[in-house]
Amino acid sequence: MSSDLAAASLQNVQIHPPLGTLIADSSTDSGERLSAGDTEPQDFLRFWLNHASAPQSVPELFCLQDLRGLYPKHSVALSEDPAIDILSFPNAKFTVVNEASLTESLQFTASPRVSTLPHSLKENVKFGVYKTQWQEYTFILHVLSYEFPLRGVKRLSFLLHDGLIGPLREFLLAVGAWSNDIHEEILVFNMGHWSKSKELWTEVQKANWKDVILDTAFKEKLQQDVSGFFASKDLYTELSIPWKRGLILYGPPGNGKTISLKAVLKTCGNEGLPLLYVKSFKSHQGDEFTIGIVFQKARHLAPCVVVLEDLDSLINDGNRSFFLNQLDGLEGNDGLLLVGTTNHFERLDAGISSRPSRFDRKFLFKDPNFEERKLYAEYWQKKLSQNQAIDFPTSLIDELANWTDHFSFAYLKEVFVSSLVVLAGLTQVKAPFAEVLKSQVEVLQEELRKPQAARENAASASLGATIIAGPTFGRPQATMLATPI
Repeated sequence: MSSDLAAASLQNVQIHPPLGTLIADSSTDSGERLSAGDTEPQDFLRFWLNHASAPQSVPELFCLQDLRGLYPKHSVALSEDPAIDILSFPNAKFTVVNEASLTESLQFTASPRVSTLPHSLKENVKFGVYKTQWQEYTFILHVLSYEFPLRGVKRLSFLLHDGLIGPLREFLLAVGAWSNDIHEEILVFNMGHWSKSKELWTEVQKANWKDVILDTAFKEKLQQDVSGFFASKDLYTELSIPWKRGLILYGPPGNGKTISLKAVLKTCGNEGLPLLYVKSFKSHQGDEFTIGIVFQKARHLAPCVVVLEDLDSLINDGNRSFFLNQLDGLEGNDGLLLVGTTNHFERLDAGISSRPSRFDRKFLFKDPNFEERKLYAEYWQKKLSQNQAIDFPTSLIDELANWTDHFSFAYLKEVFVSSLVVLAGLTQVKAPFAEVLKSQVEVLQEELRKPQAARENAASASLGATIIAGPTFGRPQATMLATPI
């Protein structure tokens, strides 16, 4: 009975023949022959439009079947790996075969208001056929993309070569190697996927250790812990201990964790170390899966730096066990420098905050003491030394340090920024700089008298916390207009 049913079912199955077998003679608009199959890009486009309008199961197989019919003498290679960005490969030349076949989705990208660059359109290829020249080879590249449920856009790239498949494999290896390299970028993990951020790299390059106003010994210790780790591989091997390190930067908001982290990343990045920044473990695949992806990528790129910002938010009751297993796992984490940050050290599980060999060094970024407040005032005195309209005597440094007890570095910065804004807005007689500073200190002292919870909630609502914003978290909203120090 079952065999009869199967036979009956097969009689109702319609095998879709490759469109190439239905076309006897065709060529490009320019008259140039693409292949021994004498076909146009529109032929494959018609097939794809027909297939995309019907229920989809495995479009890759249907496309391969059709292309083999269209190009019977060609080798065909398929890549659906999002990590292989063929059209961005700089060592190959891509020429659109037929503009009429090119289907693109144009995405508008606005330039910042302060930028002199014009607005732009980003071209997302939905369907395109390209003559591809690489070394001594010429290929035909078909690119198509479509929405894949729960996974976003899926891109298929079909490469054809009038000859053996070997050159296609060599080409894909070259593209893959180039795509895997990090070209003055930071790898950002969010929503279950890695992406490369040139913008974040550019922002990190603005950081400078001379602008990090901290106790000299504290700052040097942080720098030595980072540089010393990467320089000590042989020592770790000699002592038969895993070559891995974990740092936690913690303390109340606004005291230099972010700008110090940016300086660390700049130093490591300029030494050729890959930089990985984890924004969230959340994705539709679940935290356990994404944590595994993060550590897999880090191990592959080691030695490298992995940033886990807001560690107390990243790690929760649901994913803590798996995270700790990855830290201590059998796979090994040689060459990994993990840098976690948190404003709430007390919220961290003891397995993270206290367990040896996980996060070995903790750096407390507390409110600056008297000497550090003096250092910060001296920094601004030097910064404003060329401004003839501002009188900043050395005697004012000690006074300001005395006035600003319990101020964070973010609040200290706001004293200067808001004072300069006030002075710039005075159209009549300018008040003495010391007088304006004192008035702004009093305003911020009143702010500090508010309940701590109210201040933190207000800061969270208005500012948030992000690696690229400089030390803004926890300071009044007006200071977002200031240039990060």
